[in-house]
Amino acid sequence: MSTRTPSSILMIVGSCVSLQLGAVIAIPLLAQFGAGLTTAARLLISGLLLLALHRPRALGWNRDTWKAVLLFGFAMAGMNGFFYAAIARIPLGIAVTIEFAGPLLLSAALSRRRRDLCCVLAAGAALAVLGFGDHGDGADLDPVGVGYALIAAAFWASYIAAGKRVTTRMPGQGSLAVGILISAFVVAPFGVGSVGHLVATPAALLPLLGMALLSSLIPYSLEFVAIRRLSPQVFGVLLCLEPVVAGTVGWLLLGQTLTWVHALAMLVVVASATIVTLSRPAPAQPVGQVPAAARNTCADGASTGSP
Repeated sequence: MSTRTPSSILMIVGSCVSLQLGAVIAIPLLAQFGAGLTTAARLLISGLLLLALHRPRALGWNRDTWKAVLLFGFAMAGMNGFFYAAIARIPLGIAVTIEFAGPLLLSAALSRRRRDLCCVLAAGAALAVLGFGDHGDGADLDPVGVGYALIAAAFWASYIAAGKRVTTRMPGQGSLAVGILISAFVVAPFGVGSVGHLVATPAALLPLLGMALLSSLIPYSLEFVAIRRLSPQVFGVLLCLEPVVAGTVGWLLLGQTLTWVHALAMLVVVASATIVTLSRPAPAQPVGQVPAAARNTCADGASTGSP
């Protein structure tokens, strides 16, 4: 084992924790400003920070590159917007786990191996348990929130495909910055009604900045270093732990309880994603690949994770 491997593993774990801490900050903002404005503000701030850091030469892109980045941005907008709408209604760990349906189903569609299909069926049964059971207080999960998480999962699958196209055309993070800005403008119309409330509440700008840093800039930066040091399989398995991290963070910081049935269902999804990841042949990883496109390694073998 390389002497740098333990630090790289810590970077990935830190990235997962950072993402979920960003979600924790987002939840009260969602209650205050709604999913549209909260999502758009997070994406806009993140995109501007990444744009300042990487300064992509977007004016020199050809038509096909712009088309790929636009599709990437639209997929990112749907994934983020519906995920934030979901965590406003259902526990964080359950929302993240349900969202894993996206890459798992995409993996099943791309694979003809019986083991992968069995894993997807097992994960599907576990997701059904999550979606239709109660969450510890005798009350059913909000079906609208579950629906939002499933839609986010579908957009995550689209985001994987779009991310692959972008990263094969453009190494580095310039396309990521532009894609995030595009997604911010796509989501922005859904938050227009809350702009006046935000203007009247300038103190909310600080948690919005914190959310953007924790949900985008910090995790992508950590992954950018780690992806160069770790094999795709190790990288992917670590990212498959994200539902567990989300459930733990939701329990510790938000007081969101999970039944033992839900905990078992989440572990089934994590185990299924891990098996599918380990069964994939290792793809070539060009140096400087976009971390967002690397996050989808879990359950797909090549690209990014939840918002």
